[in-house]
Amino acid sequence: MADRTFLSWPFFEDSHRKMADELDDWAASHLAQVDHADVDAACRSLVVALGEAGWAQHSGAMVGERLDVRSLCLIRETLARHDGLADFAFAMQGLGTGAISLFGSEAQQAEWLPLTRSGKAISAFALTEPQSGSDVANSTMTATLDGDHYVLNGEKTWISNGGIADIYTLFARTGDAPGAKGLSAFIVPAGLAGFDVVERQNVIAPHPLATLRFADCRIPKSALIGASGQGFKIAMSVLDVFRSTVAAAALGFARRALDEALERVSTRQVQGAPLFELQMVQGHIADMALDVDAAALLVYRAAWAKDSGAARVTREAAMAKLFSTDQAQQVIDKAVQLHGGDGVRQGQKVEELYRDIRALRIYEGASDVQRVVIARQTLGAFQSQKQKGY
Repeated sequence: MADRTFLSWPFFEDSHRKMADELDDWAASHLAQVDHADVDAACRSLVVALGEAGWAQHSGAMVGERLDVRSLCLIRETLARHDGLADFAFAMQGLGTGAISLFGSEAQQAEWLPLTRSGKAISAFALTEPQSGSDVANSTMTATLDGDHYVLNGEKTWISNGGIADIYTLFARTGDAPGAKGLSAFIVPAGLAGFDVVERQNVIAPHPLATLRFADCRIPKSALIGASGQGFKIAMSVLDVFRSTVAAAALGFARRALDEALERVSTRQVQGAPLFELQMVQGHIADMALDVDAAALLVYRAAWAKDSGAARVTREAAMAKLFSTDQAQQVIDKAVQLHGGDGVRQGQKVEELYRDIRALRIYEGASDVQRVVIARQTLGAFQSQKQKGY
């Protein structure tokens, strides 16, 4: 049973604690037997299940509502602790429609959010291109205005839910300005003429991924999210919110790894005594517990700061993602080591976690990119304080 004492921390309200307990019970009864053999089918069924149970309601915010980042993080942590694919299914419902929640018109929200929040439509976030991952300003896909339509040309790759999504939030260059200032955001439904899925990508922890190609694909002007040229701002604002939730998912994986390790070392006998009696094993457990709690503090600080009204939490979210994903990798590696040969046996939970965690250190800003972000934010804050005479 995972440690739940962190829910008493002052970051949370009673509604968060109640939700976390209810979700834990739901996940225990609904996710234990998720069949990952057909990943596309599993993701579709998980989106439906999350929608029918009401959990996907938290993935998007209609006009007059707000995204509660603490709820998003608690949901992702809990789902990841139970099943990595369930966490993925929930996360993409939020990330895929984040731009609509934060910047979409009332009409755009009314059309799409009821569908994604109920599990009746699957969403995706199409930002990465073959030559631009973290370097978003280097995007080359174009959206050319032609009368009452935009014409899309270019490719997107490594797109989660690519091939199974019903709606894509897509970023393309509209020519407003060079670099980051020339990007705009659009809503692109699946199935349009000129929109093709040209490759499905397989990774070590399977989930739907694809390369998308657009060739003279026409979308109405009403598909534009916000104003033309605001795409980079929109993308960064969405990532600012959801980057903390990636950290929360890593935290969930780490908590599960610690639980699995504790069960192993307390029941495995070595020379007539539990494995836990070995002092070196106790050292590993102590390090794992420390990393889990430190990650939780960073995750929920970032989420609380955003929910408390901070316009941006770039530094806090970057710190949470960097530390939580990197240290979760270490926690899980220790859990595998403590399981011995069983740790690398296919079908063992720690072996699954070992595959699950690796991608989190890459997507939505790789670890080294987060270090750059943190350094720049820290230097900027120092220079600002120096100018003010602090």
